Amino acid sequence: MSDKSGNVRIITLGCAKNEVDSEEIAGVLRQAGYSVSGGDRADVTIINTCGFLESAKQESIAAIKKAVAEKGGGKVIVAGCLAQRMGEDLARLAPGADGYVGVGQMGRFDQVVESVFGRSAPLMDVEPPHHRWADVPTRARTGRPWSAYLKVSEGCDHRCTFCTIPSFRGGHASKPMERVLEEAHHLARTGCKEINLIAQDVTQYGYDLYKEFTLPKLLHHLGEVPGIEWIRILYFYPNRLTDEVIDAMASVPNVAKYIDIPLQHAHPDTLRRMKRPWDGERYLKLFEKVRSRIPDVAIRTTFIVGFPGETEAEFNYLVDFVREAKLDRVGAFTFSREPGTPSHDMPGQVPFRTKRERYDRLMRAQSPISLAKNKAWEGQSIRVLVDESKDGWIAGRSYRDAPEIDGWVYAQGDATPGSFVTVTVSEGKEHDLYGSVAGVGLTNRLSPLRMAAPREPR
Repeated sequence: MSDKSGNVRIITLGCAKNEVDSEEIAGVLRQAGYSVSGGDRADVTIINTCGFLESAKQESIAAIKKAVAEKGGGKVIVAGCLAQRMGEDLARLAPGADGYVGVGQMGRFDQVVESVFGRSAPLMDVEPPHHRWADVPTRARTGRPWSAYLKVSEGCDHRCTFCTIPSFRGGHASKPMERVLEEAHHLARTGCKEINLIAQDVTQYGYDLYKEFTLPKLLHHLGEVPGIEWIRILYFYPNRLTDEVIDAMASVPNVAKYIDIPLQHAHPDTLRRMKRPWDGERYLKLFEKVRSRIPDVAIRTTFIVGFPGETEAEFNYLVDFVREAKLDRVGAFTFSREPGTPSHDMPGQVPFRTKRERYDRLMRAQSPISLAKNKAWEGQSIRVLVDESKDGWIAGRSYRDAPEIDGWVYAQGDATPGSFVTVTVSEGKEHDLYGSVAGVGLTNRLSPLRMAAPREPR
């Protein structure tokens, strides 16, 4: 492929951060002269893997084996988190690929592709990550043009005992503010209206570069980018949701009143074993402060059930916390025992059946709260970004709904995808709202639109 006339296919697994990485890889390759498409036949297949949980690992390994079996005379490059996490062990477990490349390499992927040709042995490039930010204009968007993820940092400095991410993503590394703003302006010029800021801990943004937590300053600058109407923040670390951050969210008009703050648990003993901050009582006080400063704020969190040593009393404490906190959205995971993490070898491992039963109990406790939160919107109007439109119905999202993880607003009426409409809510269900676009009478109770199916919370 020295003439760079071949076709490159990119398969993306895992989270939104991987989605951004794949778009940057695609942009770098296109700028270098390669053709990048989603077709089944390709001269080079790049698999951007996820290595967070055992289930993600198995999905990635299956994708590698399938691509190797189908490659013919082409090349297969395994990239991303699992390659970084496992290195040569992955090459032994899923052999036959032509390259295994870790994280932080997006900006030089044209060199990576070139290097797999003419080699007798697979390329192995999984040194500790040093993040090379790709040039802003090269990113090749693949999602809806009106909504984009914008990665503001990589890696994580926290040492939660259940988490593998610092071991393969490395320590926290902020993207310079001028590059973040340049990317936001570029996205706006290409039609983006909603920016979703992503990082392992967005509240730590800037500290490594500027010796201060600069998320509030970043929000004020982003609020001035023409064309950006929603700025959504993913994800907050509990003890860094400071007064300064709250004030910035309250004062910058286009910052969405939405907080995704993964708490993981509420009982102080469980959190101590997790090496997570605070406890349920302090979380409740934090939510009280946020709600007093930002009326109508939507708060989302996730919990881990069945963490090693979790007693029935600790779990019941968590359930009571959920009932008292009255959060808009709650997702949960059963604890996954990940090799290389301290929790893998902790005593008091909880049986799978108990973990599953506790997961069900926790979600049943949240269910009426989510329903009540949505029913409170009945008779009110809410602004909606239209994602899909068909047969006289639209499916979209309000400020309360992050892409891919939260609910939908279904409304009768016509609107162009990517536009904003006002919806009068007629019915709130557990995960979704139903209604009509302003000026359109509701004639059918439920939407026939099935392009955007309601999602299970996670």
